[in-house]
Amino acid sequence: MSPLDRLTELFRDFPGIGPRQARRFVYFLLAANPNYRRELAKLIETSAADIAQCESCFRYFPKDRQPSPFCRICKDPGRDQTSLMAVERDVDIESIERSGAFKGRYFVLGGTIPLASEEPEKFVRLRELRAAAERPELKEIVLGFSATTEGDHTRLLAEEWLKGVQEKGLRVTVLGRGLSTGSELEYADPETIKAAILGKK
Repeated sequence: MSPLDRLTELFRDFPGIGPRQARRFVYFLLAANPNYRRELAKLIETSAADIAQCESCFRYFPKDRQPSPFCRICKDPGRDQTSLMAVERDVDIESIERSGAFKGRYFVLGGTIPLASEEPEKFVRLRELRAAAERPELKEIVLGFSATTEGDHTRLLAEEWLKGVQEKGLRVTVLGRGLSTGSELEYADPETIKAAILGKK
């Protein structure tokens, strides 16, 4: 396989990137200024040393001068400790924060569960979500997943995994109207997300 084809394959692994877009990325890099390519390669190589994964919510965050195992949101004592929103990916947190409608903490599930999966816990952090739901201060978990087929499937399975804690009084809610069917949280505008959070049920 040629370097051109291998690079195209690597770009195709990116979420939402098809073969034509992947090929365009390759040609863009080939035509780019050599300094740009060097800076990009260096940042990719060193990013792991400058970025950490939060031990509480599992989102990635830039390391501070004073290293901490927790991200800025999880460290913030002003956040509502009784409410937790589970989202598919890190980028969903950024979208929700722009809406300003949610003041609790987050949990990154790590994606969605394929429809044909027989062991869903191998694809996402269902066990870790259930463990997070056991926190004594927690009163509500919001399942903030995309209004897609896989998002709905993931929500149903997450609800099954959380049945035990629901029986102990924990409230499990989902985003309400606002997100149209087929839309991903990442691409929703702040007002749409705000409407979905305020209408959770």
